[in-house]
Amino acid sequence: MIERMPLIGDKFPEMEVITTHGTMTLPNDMEGKWFVLFSHPADFTPVCTTEFVAFQKRMKEFKALNCELVGLSIDQVFSHIKWVQWIGENLDVEIQFPVIADDTGKVAAKLGLIHPGKGTNTVRAVFIVDPKGTTRAILYYPQELGRNMDEIVRMVKALQVSDNEGVAMPAGWPENELIEDNVIIPPAADMKTAEERTKEYENFDWWFCYKKLDK
Repeated sequence: MIERMPLIGDKFPEMEVITTHGTMTLPNDMEGKWFVLFSHPADFTPVCTTEFVAFQKRMKEFKALNCELVGLSIDQVFSHIKWVQWIGENLDVEIQFPVIADDTGKVAAKLGLIHPGKGTNTVRAVFIVDPKGTTRAILYYPQELGRNMDEIVRMVKALQVSDNEGVAMPAGWPENELIEDNVIIPPAADMKTAEERTKEYENFDWWFCYKKLDK
């Protein structure tokens, strides 16, 4: 039975998982850190291999954001270990993040990851979870389309800025066509604040005010 996937704002479901780094309990073992859990359809497949290499190549960027990576698919841990070894031996890339072995399909069912019409394959899903264990963003990709890892890095960074500064982030931040690397001030909730906003911030109107991030 496929369970309802967690939604944005939900607590990430608690689960004990077997990984290439041993047993883990999520989200408890990541308390105080952000983490990105990403599922892939299967080991020893071309698109998934390119994704694993791409995630690993950006691991320092994720670490700098206090963010860990966790992979997952419906494969046995033996398959994960062999595939990770193959990547190291043949592509000269050491995969340093844990990969969840979900050969029973229980984790995929809990997260709603079974790809419709694709047997037991998991979709290319991404869950971005904050240090309190709250699901902050979810991305779904079809089996034939590899993910854009730079976008996932950008999302973690943008969510952190939004939390820390109490602002919203424009499209493509920090390279937006209208306001470049500026951030958006939350909408005014009363007439007085609306009138003051246009004097206090750069703006297109009282409902569209923006500012530079404080250094």
